[in-house]
Amino acid sequence: MSDNEIERIAADDEDNPATDESHWVNATVILPSGKTSIHASFDRDVVDFFKRDGRGYQARMNAVLRHHMEAQQGKTSRS
Repeated sequence: MSDNEIERIAADDEDNPATDESHWVNATVILPSGKTSIHASFDRDVVDFFKRDGRGYQARMNAVLRHHMEAQQGKTSRS
């Protein structure tokens, strides 16, 4: 597809309307917190499971751990 075709299709997409600078005036860029490098050992089948979907498996593992952490924090704050 040419750039013009892509622009035309995007302009006609009701589910994804175009934005202009006014939409971004109050936008805030939030950088992720820094990472800490550690040595950790996981069961081989656990690592294989995450690796199955290809690159980014460590980020997916981190997302699962974060979800668990946030769920646990929610439990303690309701006590």
